[in-house]
Amino acid sequence: MNVLYEELGELKVGTVLGRTPAALHVESPHGRRLRVKAAKVLLEFAEPSGPELLERARALAASLDPDFLWQCSADSEFGFLELAREYFGREPTPAEAVGLLLGLHSAPIYFHRCGHGRFRKAPEQTLRRALAGLEKKRRMQEAIGAWAASLARFECPPEIARLRDELLYAPDRNRPETKALEQACRDTGLDPARLFLRCGILASAHDYHLGRFLHEFRAHGTPFPAHEPPALPDDLPTAAVAAFSLDDAGTTEIDDAFSVERRTGGELRIGIHIAAPALAFAPGSALDTIARERLATAYFPDRKYTMLPQDAIAACTLAAGAPRAALSLYLTVSESDWTVRGRASRIERVPIAANLRHAEHDALNDAFAAGAKLGLAFEEELRLLWRLAEALEARRGRPATPPGATDYLFRVTDGRVAILPRRRGSPLDKLVSELMILANSTWGELLASRDIAAIYRAQDAGKVRLTVHPEGHEGLGVPCYAWLSSPLRRYLDLLNQWQLAAALAGRRAPFARSSEALLSALRAFEVAAARLDEHQRTLERYWCLRWLEQERVEEAEATVLRDGLARLEAIPLVVRVPSMPALEPGARVRLAVRAVDPVALEADCLWRATLAAGP
Repeated sequence: MNVLYEELGELKVGTVLGRTPAALHVESPHGRRLRVKAAKVLLEFAEPSGPELLERARALAASLDPDFLWQCSADSEFGFLELAREYFGREPTPAEAVGLLLGLHSAPIYFHRCGHGRFRKAPEQTLRRALAGLEKKRRMQEAIGAWAASLARFECPPEIARLRDELLYAPDRNRPETKALEQACRDTGLDPARLFLRCGILASAHDYHLGRFLHEFRAHGTPFPAHEPPALPDDLPTAAVAAFSLDDAGTTEIDDAFSVERRTGGELRIGIHIAAPALAFAPGSALDTIARERLATAYFPDRKYTMLPQDAIAACTLAAGAPRAALSLYLTVSESDWTVRGRASRIERVPIAANLRHAEHDALNDAFAAGAKLGLAFEEELRLLWRLAEALEARRGRPATPPGATDYLFRVTDGRVAILPRRRGSPLDKLVSELMILANSTWGELLASRDIAAIYRAQDAGKVRLTVHPEGHEGLGVPCYAWLSSPLRRYLDLLNQWQLAAALAGRRAPFARSSEALLSALRAFEVAAARLDEHQRTLERYWCLRWLEQERVEEAEATVLRDGLARLEAIPLVVRVPSMPALEPGARVRLAVRAVDPVALEADCLWRATLAAGP
């Protein structure tokens, strides 16, 4: 005798070896012996054999129409044998009964299981909804297949093109468009970016990397929303100085300027003037909302995305030709020993006489050290500021920049990139950085002394963090350091400037130390700053690879960083070199540049030789 039974939701057959009232001892077709509870036995039959029965039953089940079975079945609960008798009009054979049972098992949307071998037909409304869902799923699978086939032919359907950025940077694995793209990538062996490049809906690898920034930080587009025009006060006193700024050629957000006056008794009156957007619009305004959302100006080698709209920048930048609203810090400095003997802060309008550019004035870096004079505008003032900066650095006991450090300037024109090294810590860089450190620490102390909340940058045990409490900055050697010198380019500086402007004007500051606006801005900036730095490094790496292609570099000299990693000496590019032997960090090597991949941001380099140490 053979039996059909259910085990773990699966129908199985076996030969009966013995039985008790509660169970049967069964041998499976594969020779396994087991004990089957009597309640799990669905059918006993003498012939055919178990495997043959299942084979016939499966063939019959495949021919059954579940919709017709549903119409034939009773509204109440029923057993499969009952329905089999009704369906066949007679006592069914074992193969027919099991075939119908398999048909019921395979149509769960038509029939709901109520126990071993027992079912209830699905309610009509439930069935209609389930069938509609199946039809929708079927059509969607057809669409996925059609989209994937089009992509594999490098033709992008509009449904996929519409979601390009989402599919590239934040794909939802449950979306059919994502499934189609994944299928097409498997079929073509390409990743999504390369596939979209082949399809023509992604113009270049540059657009791919830039698009990741835009998707994350400019999801609503790059144009600025409507906002009220900035309105600076017209009753500010005008300073009796001739100030000047010093920036790169492309700088439009001129945050800082300086003035130098000789006084009697060997004293200098030095002014540090910071642009004052905090006077042009208030916290909670539309311009504040824009700045809070963007948090900082994003700088890339070929473009920038400003924190503030152009009308706000134009109104507040320290452009030459007219007096500009500023928060000024005046220093009384002894020219004999370069000590700061007095400090005063003011809100005023500052006449800006000139916007100096590094391209014309960087020659002073060597001239200062050599004691030479070049006859450039504001040369003597810059020389005095440099000497003050030297004294400030010495008193802090910390260099503003690591000695020997090098920055690189990227210039992109008509698709061609120039990468120019720029030595950090030069006299002009030092005078700007030292005076900004002095302004930020002085104003930070002023706010702390008046118990006015601000966001400070602190460092202890080598770890830099943002805090609302005035704490020391070990790396700079100052008791506290509040960002205040870049309010056109950094939201935390703008926020601090609102606090400082209120303090200098004798008004109540807009933010308390426990203010949610203050704390949320701190948290948001910490996250955004790290992500902006990552996007900047990505775009700089892209342009480094483009430079290798552009200059057709076949060999390059590099410095070993650690096992398998080296930094090229001509440009700021770190490459992985698997073929490089084990060398000490700092060793110089010659590499063969075999290929670059601007999508993956990789360069295929091969070690050629180890060079003698440089001078």
